Amino acid sequence: MPHILIVEDETIIRSALRRLLERNQYQVSEAGSVQEAQERFSIPTFDLIVSDLRLPGAPGTELIKLGQGTPVLIMTSYASLRSAVDSMKMGAVDYIAKPFDHDEMLQAVARILRDRQSASSAPAEQRPAGKTADKPGVDNSNGEIGIIGSCPPMQDLYSKIRKVAPTDSNVLIQGESGTGKELVARALHNLSKRAKAPMISVNCAAIPESLIESELFGHEKGAFTGASAGRAGLVEAADGGTLFLDEIGELPLEAQARLLRVLQEGEIRRVGSVQSQKVDVRLIAATHRDLKSLAKIGQFREDLYYRLHVIALKLPALRERGADVNEIANAFLLRQSARINRTDLKFAPDAEQAIRHYSWPGNVRELENAVERAVILSESPEISAELLGIDIELSDLEDDDFIGLAPQQGGGSNTSHEPTEDLSLEDYFQHFVLEHQDHMTETELARKLGVSRKCLWERRQRLGIPRRKTGVASES
Repeated sequence: MPHILIVEDETIIRSALRRLLERNQYQVSEAGSVQEAQERFSIPTFDLIVSDLRLPGAPGTELIKLGQGTPVLIMTSYASLRSAVDSMKMGAVDYIAKPFDHDEMLQAVARILRDRQSASSAPAEQRPAGKTADKPGVDNSNGEIGIIGSCPPMQDLYSKIRKVAPTDSNVLIQGESGTGKELVARALHNLSKRAKAPMISVNCAAIPESLIESELFGHEKGAFTGASAGRAGLVEAADGGTLFLDEIGELPLEAQARLLRVLQEGEIRRVGSVQSQKVDVRLIAATHRDLKSLAKIGQFREDLYYRLHVIALKLPALRERGADVNEIANAFLLRQSARINRTDLKFAPDAEQAIRHYSWPGNVRELENAVERAVILSESPEISAELLGIDIELSDLEDDDFIGLAPQQGGGSNTSHEPTEDLSLEDYFQHFVLEHQDHMTETELARKLGVSRKCLWERRQRLGIPRRKTGVASES
């Protein structure tokens, strides 16, 4: 059983992360600082170290040296993303941005441990048995693809992934929100010759427009107010590996021009610099928008569109995948049941019918939220259609009629906001927002959580946390 060390000074996050990893068959030890970790443990004996970047005393990057080769996964927020890039240059194996959910963390942990095992003993093609922790959607029948589904459109997609992955061609992944575009990007990276190098994932919609160029391409000292030192960008961090730009349709035109130079010349120029430097990155982009139409109205560079559109992969919406939806729902049911230590849960016939015939406008993300909600609320072994919280007679949902872990009326807002030992990472996000939204604006909430306001809104939607429309939190 892999032994993981968590170094995190926030008790809620440390406790939730320990329980998450233990439920997924990992042995876990924890510490609140680098000094405590040194005093209590022999750090090089661990299989993986998961550490916050900013800790009391020494930073988390000190563990890279103390680990003597043990991989270190750095946790950080979007507000300190540039520091995460620096930590990777110092030897961290990867970083994960806060706030993150269970799946992101499990995917990163499984990938790092798999790579470590492959590098030390197993053939490159061999996978450890614990691969199922990688992501909801792992399907042994698809092996290295790691996505559930066997309908004809998905089989066609798998075939294209296997053909495209070994090349260095740019790839544009298209599909509605919530269809799993990042899973496809990860499969392309894992099956490529760059699999041992980092895959840097960037949500272009989650970084403020004023920072996107310096985040992507870096900047020199004095390039703008507050630039007290030079910084490498995320493109540099992906050198030798893969750069995944999610929601690339949100990229500002100036940043698009810089990105085009990366694709045409294989070089970047930091903000404020007159010198260029070579980079070797493979670009995978994703969007739910029609880039060709955006190009026609001048909102997206046409030359960049054609550079990206070398290989286009289309992810079908969940409603177009036939029986796959029930297969995916059952995978989510197994995982959510394991989280609460129940083995008796199953879908009632009416729930199976509802899942199959509902249009799922939020796609896989909405399905996951509906199943999680049903598992939490279920009092009997059979989960009814009513517990899923969907109405298959509603053919056209409004944008704000999303399905998620909606707080219950009255008791759902948690009469006591005291944190408990069993809070998950998503619970932590929900707990924080519910506790502070009455006296903090959306901007303040986002800043405290280390995300943009758009990212905060997306997570509200994903978790079903309604936005208060009274008081200070009604800021527009």
